[in-house]
Amino acid sequence: MNSADIATVKTLLAKPQKIVIVPHKNPDGDAIGSCLGLAKFLEALGQSPVIIAPNDYPKFLKWIPGNEGILNFERENSQSKRLIEAASLIFTLDFNHLSRTGQMESFLEAATAKFIMIDHHQQPSDYALVTYSDVSMSSTCEMVYNFIDYLEGVPDITKDIATSLYVGIMTDTGSFKYASTTSQTHRVVANLIDKGAENMQIHQNVFDNNTPARLHLLGVALNNLVILEQFKTAYITMSQEELDRHNYSKGDTEGFVNYGLTLEGIIFAVIFIENREEGIIKISFRSIGGFSVNEFAREHFNGGGHTNAAGGRSDITMEETTIRFVKLLEKYKDKLTQ
Repeated sequence: MNSADIATVKTLLAKPQKIVIVPHKNPDGDAIGSCLGLAKFLEALGQSPVIIAPNDYPKFLKWIPGNEGILNFERENSQSKRLIEAASLIFTLDFNHLSRTGQMESFLEAATAKFIMIDHHQQPSDYALVTYSDVSMSSTCEMVYNFIDYLEGVPDITKDIATSLYVGIMTDTGSFKYASTTSQTHRVVANLIDKGAENMQIHQNVFDNNTPARLHLLGVALNNLVILEQFKTAYITMSQEELDRHNYSKGDTEGFVNYGLTLEGIIFAVIFIENREEGIIKISFRSIGGFSVNEFAREHFNGGGHTNAAGGRSDITMEETTIRFVKLLEKYKDKLTQ
């Protein structure tokens, strides 16, 4: 953030605002952690923010302090619409285009509030009065920590704020193993631990609460793994029938795509998940090194994200989607095998 943006934010927050905080659809640890961390900080400033999530999110995030106050736009639709209409200030966290909020998009576009965006994805749109965008950052939670620092609020970070921000940094860095994890990221995390974030307990709460159904589903995913050594690529397919058979709950397939990258010699991993309700195949892309899955997803699968982590979708069948995907790899063979 530049000095002008910081001054604008300070001026806005110097008086009471009707604040709404919004994560993207299907919010992950970084989205929920950044929203809760920011909300607690704004409360300390005397504001009364409300978080409205476009839809539900995984159970393994619902222990985070303040979670009980998050509104679900799908379930609490009328209340959510009224709050958006009445808002004077809306923070959008961990996304940079309003289309990422699903059915909330039209209501956010119609809002009269001023917008503040905090996000680390590529190619941000220009809907916000203040745009804090930095694609080099490990996570939006690290950016929220910096945002708090810009407002001279780090000394006032509580245990609840520290816990929320730690969750997002931890999950979006793959437990601190991705290239976006810098020395500064570790300094931020160290300070969050000093502020009360119980790192071991947080890891257990997020990663060590599997149900038998989720582990059985992982077994199905690994059994469906296809390895394309000639392209240094591996992909997983999961049909709606397979999800239903194993009592799928939101978040159960989180992280499955990363198993492909644990294979020796594989630098590109993908998971294709059928969603009959939406009529699409949801796709997650991951890579190691310089192969940009952001560009791949934007070019071919109506998606995008980061260089090494992105999402997309397909409107054709699973079989048609995977056939198309494998054919596309021929065009990228030089980049994948160089």
